[in-house]
Amino acid sequence: MREERRAELRRRYLSLGTGELTAAGTFAVVALLAGPRLGGPDGVRALWSAVVPLLVVLVQAGAYWLLARTYVGRAPMPTAAAAAFRACRVADVVVLAAGLAGVVVWWPGGVAGVLVAGVWAFGVVEYVNYFAVRLSWPARTWLAGVRSRRVPRLVLDLREASAR
Repeated sequence: MREERRAELRRRYLSLGTGELTAAGTFAVVALLAGPRLGGPDGVRALWSAVVPLLVVLVQAGAYWLLARTYVGRAPMPTAAAAAFRACRVADVVVLAAGLAGVVVWWPGGVAGVLVAGVWAFGVVEYVNYFAVRLSWPARTWLAGVRSRRVPRLVLDLREASAR
């Protein structure tokens, strides 16, 4: 890979990684501030049941992009990192399921319930985007991009790490 292309990818991965970590921080702060307004302790529990799985996926995604900067264009994903992300792929399903159970048990109802369900669903969408089908595309090409059912970069890196 040309050094110019590698530098371009490293800049892009830095942006993606810091963006995911910033999103995680933003969701955490908003949950801290909004939680008390969700109708008591059950509303707060439901909100955190939805937010925690989302934060887990976003932090993993941020870590992936920042780690990928170290090997992009030079080598496959390191074996230890590939093993960790394979474990995350399974553990995230458990975390999302536990989050859904918490949302159901502590369902706040009304607008708060819709908000909590939306946050949890966004966590599922992020998981799918990183481990199943690429869903992140520019707005003008989003539908065509999703229809192409491209394999996410993380999954491609995991496959490449397994092939060696």
